[in-house]
Amino acid sequence: MFRSVAFDPQLPLAVIGALAAIAVLVLGLALWRGLAGWWLRALAALVLLAALAGPSLRQEDRARVPNIALVVVDDSASNRLAARPEQITQAIEGIEARLDRLGQSAPLEVRTIHVADAGAEGTLLLGALGEAVAELPADRIAGAILVTDGQIHDPEALKSFPAPVQVLLTGRAADWDRRVVIETAPAFAIVDEPVSLSLRIEDLGAAPAAGGTAALFIALDGAEPLRFDVPLNQSVTLPVTLKRGGMNVLQISTPEVPGELTDRNNSQIVSVNGVRDRLRVLLVSGEPYPGERTWRNLLKSDSAVDLVHFTILRPPDKQDFVPVFELSLIAFPTQELFMEKVDEFDLIIFDRYKRRGILPNAYFENIARYVRDGGALLIASGADFAGAESLYRSPLREVLPVEPTGRVIEEGFTPRVSALGERHPVTAGLEEHAPRPAAPDGTPGWGRWFRAVEVTVPNGETVMSGPDDTPLLVLEREGEGRIAVMNSDEAWLWSRGFEGGGPQLELLRRLAHWLMKEPELEEEVLLGSGDEGAVVVSRRTLADTIPPVVATSPSGARSEVAMTEIAPGRWEGRIPDAENGAWRLENGDKLAVAVVGPPAPAEFRDPVSTGAVLAPLAESTRGGVKRLEDGVPDIRLVREDRVANGRGWIGLADREAYQLRDIRQVELAPGWLMLILSAGLVFGAWRIEGR
Repeated sequence: MFRSVAFDPQLPLAVIGALAAIAVLVLGLALWRGLAGWWLRALAALVLLAALAGPSLRQEDRARVPNIALVVVDDSASNRLAARPEQITQAIEGIEARLDRLGQSAPLEVRTIHVADAGAEGTLLLGALGEAVAELPADRIAGAILVTDGQIHDPEALKSFPAPVQVLLTGRAADWDRRVVIETAPAFAIVDEPVSLSLRIEDLGAAPAAGGTAALFIALDGAEPLRFDVPLNQSVTLPVTLKRGGMNVLQISTPEVPGELTDRNNSQIVSVNGVRDRLRVLLVSGEPYPGERTWRNLLKSDSAVDLVHFTILRPPDKQDFVPVFELSLIAFPTQELFMEKVDEFDLIIFDRYKRRGILPNAYFENIARYVRDGGALLIASGADFAGAESLYRSPLREVLPVEPTGRVIEEGFTPRVSALGERHPVTAGLEEHAPRPAAPDGTPGWGRWFRAVEVTVPNGETVMSGPDDTPLLVLEREGEGRIAVMNSDEAWLWSRGFEGGGPQLELLRRLAHWLMKEPELEEEVLLGSGDEGAVVVSRRTLADTIPPVVATSPSGARSEVAMTEIAPGRWEGRIPDAENGAWRLENGDKLAVAVVGPPAPAEFRDPVSTGAVLAPLAESTRGGVKRLEDGVPDIRLVREDRVANGRGWIGLADREAYQLRDIRQVELAPGWLMLILSAGLVFGAWRIEGR
């Protein structure tokens, strides 16, 4: 039961105040005149003012409700390192025992909240605490006890708390860890040119040594890593050179050191998109004809291509009796192009070219050497390829994948994609770009050509066929380079729309990019990527079957991935619920790296336990930060305005909350009684003064 005096004024307080002022003036006048009954008059005024204030006795029937204590347990990955799980178990048992004992003296309700890490976002502990508090009456919350390593990632989620916040830290004060930190990394880099990567190897916590060096390994796309010895805790800049275009994955790591908390942050993944600076193409046309413009338009449409184009308009054997000094033709710089600067070109195209004595055999020998060393050569042959002036009769014969029979087929035919071509990225799906659907007999829906050179293919891959299934487009790798031979000079008919035309630009674009080793057109490639917590494995091959893909998880576990052929030459597999980090994929001699989530999750960026993040909140609520390695502290109930933290103990606020069951109110000054009492006092004053 709770009793108190309540007031219910009969008049506004301003009016009562004015009446009190008048009463004071009247009493002052009575004193000045020396009236003997002034004190009775004062009592009468007080009685009247008290009656106007309406005093009453208020009696409340209250029921005590328990305080609410919140115990928040950090179940994140960083709080499962070393001996921290055992510390958490012992802490929870100790806290429950102490709270049970505390509840015997004052009602106490305990609510336990477990907080797991939120993936890339880290540990959102204060957000979870704030959500729990929002569902509770604030006047019943006695405090919160946080069992955590202190590494939370939402310090701004909870600015204030209505009761003491106590932080019990897991881990040890002597813990330390080593990590790799990427400071700056480019998103793009030019192929074959060094790019700078800024990083450091950093020791956190109570590291045993303050200086020295550490080994750093950089592996490109799962290849053999390069080793560097770098100083600890200092920023270093290392050069990295990309060898191919497309997305390149750099895995940067340092070996695990005995005593550190975890090796999960000893590696980082950087994805850099390799781009070519400029693609230099040399186009040599043997004579003017309609297809020459097609090649030129294709190559000039790409802003990344520097095209050098020469057309032989006046061969040496031409006899037209025009004096040389009257010709305005540019001399063909053969010595400079084919001997001195041939290696500067990414692709050389001979379009309908035949031997006329302009290029000696030494030049063709140098071009063959250029191909073996990694260059690209494309021959779009006309009828002359089958004759005595054919390029096949030059030293290029050593690298060409075809051998002309001497026969030129001049009849209408529809080019077809071969069975192998349906798997090859240069021609796979080319029918989808046809201007009209294929015929019932399978003939593609594009126009015909009317000339082809008959060849045999001692080596090479026939991806398109012509009349009577003769090879039409043949591809081959020679040494480090690539060669393509188109056994017809009438691809330009497609660009002119003859009989509906065809995908001439798409075919030539793919062909040129394959020759220049663009990654998206590799016929043998293994790719991996992360997709919403899963690893997607893609394999492109010309083979009919492939062995299983072997996947190695970031933690070192190996497994086989079942692959399914989704299209000719294209296989795909999936690893669901994949572990975050860098996955290594192997299929035969092909290697790839897939990254799922962050390579070093937020939980492991800094796994050393610390109270620095939560200390401001604890101190602002009169709580404190203590380490569990010193033992589980005692728990006490303190008044709301008292400090709830001391040596060997932590406190919860006693909110003294209650539930109101009933209210009784008794009037202390009935109006009629106060009026009689006031009149009696005034009469007494009159009697005294009348004597």
